[in-house]
Amino acid sequence: MSNGTIIVSGSFDDLRASNVRFLHRAAELGPLCAVVWSDEATRAIAGSPPKFPLAERKYLLESICFVDRVAVCPGTHEPHALPAFDYASPATWVVPATEASQEQESYCRGRGLGYCVLTAANLRGFPELGNPSAAMSSGRKRVIVTGCYDWFHSGHVRFFEEVSGLGDLYVVVGHDANIRLLKGEGHPMFPQEQRRYMCQAIRFVTQALIASGNGWLDAEPEIERLRPDIYAVNEDGDRSEKRKYCEAHGIEYRVLKRAPKEGLPGRQSTALRGF
Repeated sequence: MSNGTIIVSGSFDDLRASNVRFLHRAAELGPLCAVVWSDEATRAIAGSPPKFPLAERKYLLESICFVDRVAVCPGTHEPHALPAFDYASPATWVVPATEASQEQESYCRGRGLGYCVLTAANLRGFPELGNPSAAMSSGRKRVIVTGCYDWFHSGHVRFFEEVSGLGDLYVVVGHDANIRLLKGEGHPMFPQEQRRYMCQAIRFVTQALIASGNGWLDAEPEIERLRPDIYAVNEDGDRSEKRKYCEAHGIEYRVLKRAPKEGLPGRQSTALRGF
């Protein structure tokens, strides 16, 4: 089914897997335009300032593979209305059931817009994405990265963006039991299926998988199967076990400096817990 341009609107502050699932289902209806509110609009409509600045929220939205276009709302608007911006007609405003209202429906009807509400049943589950078989035959080098990717943030996106320049990027997410073993109780904050889904939704990622091993080399079974050319880590992910493994198996080991996208603040998951 196609409804022309599909419009979603919000602050998109602190994106989590459930928010990305909403974008995913909305994009199934047609080309998706995400209208992100300015800091001013977020403060006026939500009653409090956003946790993350507009430039960072926009960068995260643009990295989501389901989003075709990101438009910025420069000013404020009524909660039941869409911000003023240029969009192709016909268009449909899509909202989650938790935010739907009769005022929104009346607003759309009066402007010739479609109106679609996605229920909790529509948004259930975090499916696997992509076509691994097609990716394996691309001819590019295969690059693997591993990690928890628990409180997902713009630093993760920037890391994926940089590493994807080296070849097809495979992200192996640590399974829940191993994350608890390495980091202690209270970790991870989000279950492995959500963490994998969040990573796979980033447009720089070829495939995201859940590790099946344990310890700092929990991705060893996946590495043996994927046979990557490069294993890339950030400075804080550099471990002697990883270096020795790569040396023994003829895998190039790359250590990247942790640096945010230009103009954005540096982020670390540990510092963001409970943010």
